[in-house]
Amino acid sequence: MSLPVDFDTATARHGFPMLVAGQAQKEFFVNEALARIDALLHPAFETVANTPPAVPAAGECWLVGPAPLGEWEGQADALAFWDGVQWSFCAPVDGMQMFDRAEGQWILFRSGWRRATRPQTPTGGSTIDVEARAAIGAIIDAIATLSIIRNE
Repeated sequence: MSLPVDFDTATARHGFPMLVAGQAQKEFFVNEALARIDALLHPAFETVANTPPAVPAAGECWLVGPAPLGEWEGQADALAFWDGVQWSFCAPVDGMQMFDRAEGQWILFRSGWRRATRPQTPTGGSTIDVEARAAIGAIIDAIATLSIIRNE
């Protein structure tokens, strides 16, 4: 969780705490790992925000914006999830994908969060191929259906 605890042994990518032989209070470490797995297994977030919502529901996640305030200060670009008691944060790693529920679109982290933008359908030109334009439009619609780009 977001308590100021330094885990001596943790996984390399997401910092899941690992158990060690003879460790006391193993449930704390296991519960922390399960909470992170719950948030990261199929990550979907409500929206991008710089401040926490006033009344979050347990299990809800947000993507922390570039200028976080309050309890989210210092957590820019992280996934913030509410477990019903406190905020926990997971820093993004290259290749992480998340679903933005507000925009209905997948985003990708690669040295920063990236969104695919919807390409323009062809217009104008000296030679107009109606079938080619229809095919390009269908491809764009298919990509939007998969939530790679926003469905407009």
